[in-house]
Amino acid sequence: MLDAKVTPYIKPMLRPLVSWLDKQNVTPNQITVAGFCLGLLAMPFIILGVWSGAFACICLNRVCDGIDGELARYQSSSSSAGGFLDICLDFLFYASVPLAFGTANPQEWGVPALVLIASFIGTGSSFLAFAIAAEKFNIDRPQFSNKSFYYMQGLTEGTETIAVFLAFCLWPSYFAPLAYLFAGACAITVVTRIVFGFTTLKALEK
Repeated sequence: MLDAKVTPYIKPMLRPLVSWLDKQNVTPNQITVAGFCLGLLAMPFIILGVWSGAFACICLNRVCDGIDGELARYQSSSSSAGGFLDICLDFLFYASVPLAFGTANPQEWGVPALVLIASFIGTGSSFLAFAIAAEKFNIDRPQFSNKSFYYMQGLTEGTETIAVFLAFCLWPSYFAPLAYLFAGACAITVVTRIVFGFTTLKALEK
């Protein structure tokens, strides 16, 4: 929901760094993989209860996630392969955070972590399933025309997910209620995407 509003403000801030990385011959895929590795480093910090470290790793992951696409466009090297790698590693990172919380305190956080991961499967599958169909029907994506796939919006997107992850690190004792609350928001996203996707594709097939 917030991605389309936040992205125009973030892009200008990344341009100096993108220009510098280009001069160092850094590739977008290298940034994607580096960001994923930094994101995974949040897991041991979460398990050990080092919340500042987890917070920093999540932030660095998101910075890299913003840079890789901008660098690809700056270098005119955007590709389906790069988009595929980016989305795969993004979803693996999203699952790693609740997994780490569930591992850290299985008795109190195990079930809410599982519920949240299940909700991510719902948002991810509805997102990607429609992207495949949208490519087949050449559906326009005006708000995210620079994406290598159809970006289907919803109540919970990347910005909201990262905000919740950071909230987990700031207030870990509230992980369970926050996880259930966000899982509920994800459920709304799944339902709306399925309804929108099905009705849209049904109309196109007539």
